Amino acid sequence: LSQNDKKETDVKYASFVKGIIGTDDILTDGVPEIAFVGRSNVGKSSVINSLVNRRNLVKVGKKPGKTTEINFFSINNKEVYFVDLPGYGYAKISPKQKDKIRKLILWYLMYSEAPIFKVVLILDVKVGLTDFDKEMLHVLREQGYPYLLVANKEDKINQKELAEQLRSIKEEAQEAVVFPYSALTRKKSDALFKEILEA
Repeated sequence: LSQNDKKETDVKYASFVKGIIGTDDILTDGVPEIAFVGRSNVGKSSVINSLVNRRNLVKVGKKPGKTTEINFFSINNKEVYFVDLPGYGYAKISPKQKDKIRKLILWYLMYSEAPIFKVVLILDVKVGLTDFDKEMLHVLREQGYPYLLVANKEDKINQKELAEQLRSIKEEAQEAVVFPYSALTRKKSDALFKEILEA
């Protein structure tokens, strides 16, 4: 994003634009896209809501694995799109549904030619990196995307456990930037927003 964009880190306007399941004009309208990926149940929707200070901008699904669209949200009148990808890795859906979600995510990241500015990979800090997350990291590195790991739910563990988990995640993620966060408390939402917009 431009220097002017980076200075304007507070979110004044956030709105849902559309959900897509394949090629769409929104992918070529020139607005930079920040994609949010992660396993089902890591609090991905809650993280996005906390960043824009809106409780229900992204609907938080009561049943994991139900979202099968790529949802676009306009931030500050199309300064940037936040792109919410379906959650992956949920065990209690059919193999066919899992495959459909996986293919949609990989299509967006590898073949859609979307102007992706950064990918935000959200983890549950208590769980750490799963095999699904490692596969996602491999894809992001292969595609050459700038990415950031957000270790969500830091409010659920004590400081000692948090330090151990962060060390383990950084080790497994080969020294990637890992940002500990709590979508529930929102204490570092401004700092995380700035980190996401950094080139």
